[in-house]
Amino acid sequence: MVKLRSLFTALAAGVAAISGTAAAQAQVVAPASPNATYVNAPVMSKIPAAPRPGGGHCGIFETCASTKIGLGKGDFMIRLSGVGVLPQDRDSNVALHAGGTTIPLRNTHLSTTNQAMPELTLEYFLTDNISVDLIATSTRHEVAALGSDVPSLGGPRKLDVGSAWVLPPTLTFAWHFRPHKRFNPYVGVGVTAMWFHSMHANAGSPLGLTKLNSGFTGGPAVNAGFDYQLVGNWFFNADVKQVFVRMHAWAQNPAETLRVRAHESLDPTVVSAGIAYRF
Repeated sequence: MVKLRSLFTALAAGVAAISGTAAAQAQVVAPASPNATYVNAPVMSKIPAAPRPGGGHCGIFETCASTKIGLGKGDFMIRLSGVGVLPQDRDSNVALHAGGTTIPLRNTHLSTTNQAMPELTLEYFLTDNISVDLIATSTRHEVAALGSDVPSLGGPRKLDVGSAWVLPPTLTFAWHFRPHKRFNPYVGVGVTAMWFHSMHANAGSPLGLTKLNSGFTGGPAVNAGFDYQLVGNWFFNADVKQVFVRMHAWAQNPAETLRVRAHESLDPTVVSAGIAYRF
């Protein structure tokens, strides 16, 4: 009887032990693991690259996604060019004034030398197609008198009259054919004003005409050219202008008793090429 009771006690203890182990295992498995969120998270196919310092900056000599192609309304440009001024000297009207007498020198005309200088241009686009620009430069030219009448005045067939600087600001309105394109040709019309300054007569003039002066003048101008976008906001420009102006000049002796007056059709052709930057 005692043995039988001991057997039942052992069986009950075994069942209790087995039940306690199962419950403990259930309690361990049931709660979510602390790392379950990370284990079940989606795996990235590609790790993004770290941002580069200054990666969003577009350099002054770079064409970036944000760079505007071509020229259009609101654009402002500054252009530095090399310019050649080529006077045409189409016709001259020269006369000698002395003692109240005027002697026409019909076989004499003036010749003006060509010159090259730097030129500064400011340009603003009023619309996509229309721009206005202002050019400024100053060039020095030598003036000579040519013709068969010159020897009769006591000089050689070619007489050096003197030299003068000219400041010809030109305001032009241009029509651009291809706005917002890299290559953009144009034609324009405008007006030129001319101031002559720093004028010096030939000190060795045979008539003693050592004083040289000129009046203010001006006239219309037409031009044609193109802009081409090189990189970023940098453009190459080539331009040809034809200006129609007459020069009124006179040379006289110190006592102003002898004067030679000339009306000259300069009509210079102005050729330029240079680099521009858009703001």
